[in-house]
Amino acid sequence: MSEPMEGARPEPAPEPVPGPSADAEAARPADPAPLGVTRTPTGVADIDAWLDRLADADHLAASGHLEVYEDVHRGLRDALTALDRRPGPPAPAPPAAP
Repeated sequence: MSEPMEGARPEPAPEPVPGPSADAEAARPADPAPLGVTRTPTGVADIDAWLDRLADADHLAASGHLEVYEDVHRGLRDALTALDRRPGPPAPAPPAAP
């Protein structure tokens, strides 16, 4: 082994080059994780059930979210449509003629 010359600087170590395994790990999609969006109960059981269904998307890959969102949208739309079908209070009587 040769002795380093006095006053000579050591050469910097080469930077590591990421190999194929590092690239593959970086390209892998992240695991599904809850978004942490809070849902406030409405007090209407049917509506709350549909809103709770949104939590199912927390455990799915993004490709599965659309099915959950469409299902919830359909359920909420049907609940609103049902409100139009219910008989409401009777219409007020016309004012009496003087």
